[in-house]
Amino acid sequence: MKPLSDIRILDLTRLLPGPLCTLHLADMGADVIKIEDTKAGDYARAIPPLQKTMSVFFLAVNRNKRSVKIDLNQQKGKEIFLELARKADVIVESFRPGVMKKLGIDYETIKKINPKIVYCSITGYGQTGPYKDKAGHDLNYISYAGLLKDKNIPNFQIGDIVGGSLNAAMAILAAIIQQIKTGEGQYLDVSMLDGIVANSVVSLSHLSSKELLGIDTSGMLNGALHCYNIYETKEGRFMALGALEYKFWKQFCDAVEKPEWVANHILMGDESEKMFSQLEELFKTKTQDEWVSYFINTDCCISPVLNFDESIQNEQVKSRDLLKKFKHEKEGEVQQFSPPVKFSNFDFQIERHAPIHGEHSEEVLKESGFSKEEIESFRKNNII
Repeated sequence: MKPLSDIRILDLTRLLPGPLCTLHLADMGADVIKIEDTKAGDYARAIPPLQKTMSVFFLAVNRNKRSVKIDLNQQKGKEIFLELARKADVIVESFRPGVMKKLGIDYETIKKINPKIVYCSITGYGQTGPYKDKAGHDLNYISYAGLLKDKNIPNFQIGDIVGGSLNAAMAILAAIIQQIKTGEGQYLDVSMLDGIVANSVVSLSHLSSKELLGIDTSGMLNGALHCYNIYETKEGRFMALGALEYKFWKQFCDAVEKPEWVANHILMGDESEKMFSQLEELFKTKTQDEWVSYFINTDCCISPVLNFDESIQNEQVKSRDLLKKFKHEKEGEVQQFSPPVKFSNFDFQIERHAPIHGEHSEEVLKESGFSKEEIESFRKNNII
C-alpha cells in the first residue's frame, strides 16, 4: 500500500516548481494526471539536453504521471476538465493570478461541483499584494528575499524548489489529512517568495543584533566567521570548515597542531581578520585530497567542496541509493534520483515513464465514464 494510494491529482503546472511538487506526490503513490494543452503542452520536454527526443530534465520530474491533452479554451474541453475535477482530490496549477478564473476552472467553480477539492496555486508572489502580477524566475525570488550575496548565483533553485515545490507539497499533504477528517477541501495560495522569506529564520534572528549586541551578526553563517567558512587549497580547490561549536573547533585546532588557536573560536574585527589569514595560509599547504586524508579520523565538521559529478559519485550518496537507472521504452536508459525519504513500509518504484504529450488521454477519459464514440468525437474536433 503506497502512502498516497487512491489520491487523484490533476496537475496543470509546467517546468519546475509544480512538476517537482507533483513528482514527490506521484512517487508516494498519488495518481497524478498532467493536464496539458493540445499545442505545445509542457514545453519542458524540449529543454536541452535531450535524451533522444525528450528533455533529460522533463524525464526526471515527470515520471509516475499520466498525460491528457485538453483544449481548455473550448467549451467542451472545459466540460471535460470539470468532469475530471468532479472525481479528483487535488488540483495544482501555476498560472498567474486570474488565469484559472478566466478559463472558468478556478477554485470557486470547482468547489461547487466538488466541495472536498484541495486546490493549490503556486505563483512567484502569491494571489495578493502589489507584485502578484509580476513575472519572475528563481533568481528574482531569491533576490527579493535577501539571499543573494555579490554575484554568486546558487546552482540550486531555492525559490522554485524550497519556496514552491516543497512548501506546496507540505500544504497539499496537510490539506489532504484535513479533507479526510472533515470531508471538506480548501484553497492553498503558495507564493515562492513567501516560502523563502518565511523559512529565513536564522536571518530573522539576527535582524536586531546591532541594537541588542552592538555588532551586526547577520553574516555569521554567510562568510563572517573564520570557523565557518570555505578555504582554498594548494591546487585551487576548496575545503569547507563548519566548526561552529567549540568542541569541533578545538578538535580542528588539535588536528592541525595549533593549540594557540583554540581560544580564538568566535572573533570579530582585526582579530578575526588575522585568523582568516592564518587559516588561508594553512589550507594552501596541502591539496584537497591531502586534506581529506589528513582529517579522515577527525570529527570536526570539515569536508571537500565537490562539483556535482563528484557529489553523485560520493560514497555516502551512493550508499543511500539516490541515483537510479531504468529503461524508458522510447528514450532508452535514463538515470534519475530516487525520493529523498526512505519509508519503512513502502518501497519506491518507477512504474510509469515520463509521459508523451497526451499519451493517456483515452485511458483517463474512459476511466471517467466517457464513451469510445465521445472520445473519438473530441479527438476529431481537436478538443483532446
